[in-house]
Amino acid sequence: MKSSTSASSPGRTARRYPRWIFSTPFTVCHLDVGGVRKLHGITLDLSEGGMGALVQGNLELGEAVEIDLHFEGQDFNAVAIVRHTSSVRSGFEFLGMTTEERSQITQIISCKPDVSRPGRWAH
Repeated sequence: MKSSTSASSPGRTARRYPRWIFSTPFTVCHLDVGGVRKLHGITLDLSEGGMGALVQGNLELGEAVEIDLHFEGQDFNAVAIVRHTSSVRSGFEFLGMTTEERSQITQIISCKPDVSRPGRWAH
């Protein structure tokens, strides 16, 4: 597998951070009719800039959400924007990340025993 930092088709911008195949449960909170709603999902890939995931429930394109991920004793919380959503998968871009938070993601990824190289995805 190769890093997905280069644009794969015309009109697509290059990724700033490589995505790593990474699967762990998480929750996403978003504002819905009637208040804040908590949805559950599982990550498909993770990077310093965002993640791809399967989410149980409906999200809106461009919607701001809070993501809570727990892995091997480490908690990670971030505000993200929904950049892609379909019945199959959703893509999230993390917003306002500090250098320390980016380092935390790198640390979480490196704790995963089967992670060796970035994954390449079409989306």
